[in-house]
This record gives sequence, structure tokens and C-alpha cells, in this order.
Amino acid sequence: MTQSEKPASPKNWRPRTKAVRAGVNRAFQETSEAMFLTSGYAYTGPEQAAARFTGEDPGHQYSRFSNPTVEMFETRLAALEGAEWCMATASGMAAVTAAILSGLNAGDHMVSSRALFGSCRYVADDLCKRFGIETTFIDGTNLDAWRSAVRPNTKLFFLESPSNPGLEVLDIKAIAGIAKETGSKLLVDNVFASPILQHPLELGADLVVYSATKHIDGQGRVLGGAVLGNDVQWKEDVLKPFIRNTGPTISAFNAWVLVKSLETLDLRVRAMTAGAAEVADALEPHLGGLLKTIRYPFRADHPQGKIARAQMEGGGSLVALEFDGDPETAQARAFSFLDTLELVDVSNNLGDAKSLATHPRTTTHFRQTEEARMEQGVTPGLVRVSIGLEDPQDLSNDLLGALSQC
Repeated sequence: MTQSEKPASPKNWRPRTKAVRAGVNRAFQETSEAMFLTSGYAYTGPEQAAARFTGEDPGHQYSRFSNPTVEMFETRLAALEGAEWCMATASGMAAVTAAILSGLNAGDHMVSSRALFGSCRYVADDLCKRFGIETTFIDGTNLDAWRSAVRPNTKLFFLESPSNPGLEVLDIKAIAGIAKETGSKLLVDNVFASPILQHPLELGADLVVYSATKHIDGQGRVLGGAVLGNDVQWKEDVLKPFIRNTGPTISAFNAWVLVKSLETLDLRVRAMTAGAAEVADALEPHLGGLLKTIRYPFRADHPQGKIARAQMEGGGSLVALEFDGDPETAQARAFSFLDTLELVDVSNNLGDAKSLATHPRTTTHFRQTEEARMEQGVTPGLVRVSIGLEDPQDLSNDLLGALSQC
């Protein structure tokens, strides 16, 4: 084989190649990645055990700390993200909690976009408050609001883009610039876009978190999460001790499922994105009548559509519909719509191969205050639809049929 015929190095591989090949660690030349279901590891003697704990011997010690299967998932996802490192966790919320609490102390301040998933809002508000960390929630689409909220003790900016469930798109590059000016880190929850459609680290973010339960698994099977970044020293000194000692560790089985899921992530996300765009357009006849808004990041009428097209490769797999009417009427229409769906399942999950729809106000954002819900646009008439891998025409027919009966 000549030099020109040799495959490029992993760093130069394209996303679909990284998703299949990165992190492969073969013990017996097996073609499918192995699953190491073990809690502990044996040493050749006490000297090697001691060397493992001092770090002189880089091998494994205990699966709460590291595991070969988990390492494969971390290596593959880091390659796909373009990150120097990845640390997997038991769930997406474990990743968010670890990324926030590991780097903040009592007396520190965080600035967060107010448009957050319900559990993320709990961590950023209630939980942080209990540990003496104050959070200021702002309209994340307003760059001046980020600047105005900064204090001398501000250490972290936190945002989702696109947001859950209203699909607000935030200017990550501009916000990263403000964070850098003020000496703060920027943490981006990239779950709606996935590592296929948006690359926050390239836009200036310091940390990225995922619920791997969503698009990364994409088939509703296992829980998982991940924190990724480029600052290796921060990972070693701050995040790694937190995860190692508090124990939000992903199981080897779940990591193995996610390793295999990554192989098809690019194909699935792009197909789901194309389907979501088609479905959003198919609902157009009801806009201005039954529907007050159809929110999809790549639609021309999306308030941050220009930003979405600048920083995303596609609009994603989520569509948000807001029914018109007074609060009682709008919620009744939303419930009638969900009750009438035949193909799409009613579920609060997302990013699945099967299309799913939910009413955020009474599910994912139920425990938030009414004031917090309304600030984020989580109105009684809002429905979030996660488009799966079914034929877009069948999905459109199902949604249109349900709308016709509202």
C-alpha cells in the first residue's frame, strides 16, 4: 500500500467514519466492540496496584473510575465532537450536574439562559442555591442581557440551543466572546442539535453536555450522558475527581449500546432532520388559524433563523406547535391533538427513531413555576414533536389528520 492509499488519521476522518471507527480497542481481533462487564480489575501484584493508584501505570482500577467499554464510547464521541476529551455519565442530567457543580463554589455566580429543560432549571436554580451558588436567568437571545448580568464573581455561562421546548436559537459564538471577555466558561447543552448538526466547541464554547439517551442512542433503550471539552487540565483537576468520587458512572452495558448507536448517528439525525423540515412545512395551512406558531429553526419565520443557519448544518428533528386561543382553549386543543394522533406516540422523550409528541407544560416543565414557564414560552397551547425515522408523508398525514379534528 502506498502512502496515498493509506487511510487518513482519525483526526482527519469525516464524521461518519469517526462514528464507526474511532476508539476501537480489540482484544481478540473481534469485529464488533467488546463489552467488559466487570466492576474491578486484577493486578500482577501489589506494586502494580500501587502504580495504578499513583497514575504511573495507566491501566484500570475500578469501573466507577474507568472501564474499557466506557473508554471506547468516550473516545468515539470525543472524535465525533472534535473534543480533546469526553467523560461519560449515567444520564444527561448527571452530565449537566457534574459540569456545573464541579467547577463552582459557594459564593460563585452563574448566568443562564432562562429557556431550559425543567430538570436543568432545577439544577441551575434550586440546587445551586442550596450550595451558595447564585444564578441570574436572562433572555438568552439578548446579547446585552448576558453582558449586563455579569458580576465580579461570575464563573459560568449556561445555555441550551436550540432550547427545550421552544426551540430558541442562541448566538453561541457571540455569547462565547462575552464569556471570554469576562473570564467565564461557557457550557452548552447541545442535545437538540446533536454533535452532527452543531459544534459548540468550534464556536468558542468551553464545555458541551449531552443526554446520550436522546439522539445518540436514538432508539429509546438506555440512559447515558457526556461532558466534553478541550481543557485537559480542567478535566483532570476539576471534573474527573468530581465524577470519580460522587459516582454518576455510566454502566458498561449502556456504554456499549451507545458505542454501537454512534455508528448510525449521522445517518439517523440527517434523515430525521429532513423529515422534520418537511413536516413543519406541511402544517403551514393551519398557521394563522388553529396554530398560532410553527417553530422550526430553519423556517424563514423563525425569529433566530439567520443565526440557526449560520451555526447549524440543519434545523434538527424537533418541531414545536403552539395552538391559538385563550389558555383553557389552547390547552384543550393541544390535548385533543395529542389524543387523536395515531402514528405518533405521546411521550416526553425525544430524538428517538419513533416520532413522539408531548405537552411540555404538563410534563417536562410541570414542576416549574407558572412565571418560569411563561418566561420561556411554555404556554398551555405548546406541543413539542420529535420527528423520527418514519416516512415524512405518513407523519404529515397523521399530524394533519389530528389537527383537522381539533
